[in-house]
Amino acid sequence: MKYPKSLQDLIDSFQKYPGIGPKTAERLAFFTVMKMNAEEVKKFSLSLNEVVEKIKPCKSCGNLTDAEICNICLDETRDNILMVVEGTKELMVLEKTNQYNGKYFVLNGVISPLNGIGPDELDFDKLIKKIDEEKIREIIIATNATVEGEMTALYIKNIVKNKDINIYRIGYGLPAGADIEYADEITLIKALEGKRIM
Repeated sequence: MKYPKSLQDLIDSFQKYPGIGPKTAERLAFFTVMKMNAEEVKKFSLSLNEVVEKIKPCKSCGNLTDAEICNICLDETRDNILMVVEGTKELMVLEKTNQYNGKYFVLNGVISPLNGIGPDELDFDKLIKKIDEEKIREIIIATNATVEGEMTALYIKNIVKNKDINIYRIGYGLPAGADIEYADEITLIKALEGKRIM
């Protein structure tokens, strides 16, 4: 027996999320239908629509925002140093440490030849433009300690090496292969304290 089309469509939609298989998608769909009231479902639906319509990359740094320029870029009290991160999740985790008061640049990915992602697929031109326009004198590269993260860090070092700029690689209290977004705050504080010149 097949599920009604609308229920099957909901199950299929939940399966689009990473880590959600058929059984979990079914549980989420049945919870939505059986346990949530109409008002909660409408609010959830509205939230999804608003995210799709309003959230976009900041024109200056690539951070996700609902405005043209994010709050971090607009904050004039920030130090004139730049931390380069893989994504907004990493940016938010680093912000929670309250140990860094500079600016960010979000790559929204890393160089990964195996996945068909080369330098042209990332915003390195935008990074160079930000460094030049904002007269950045220090960069901290905070990509993950993976092969792709290290490859991306070396690429950034090479494209800025002729500029009058100090280049640091974030110090890691993390094991190789770990992701920043899953690290606890103390580990991240140690990582920020242990930044090193490249």
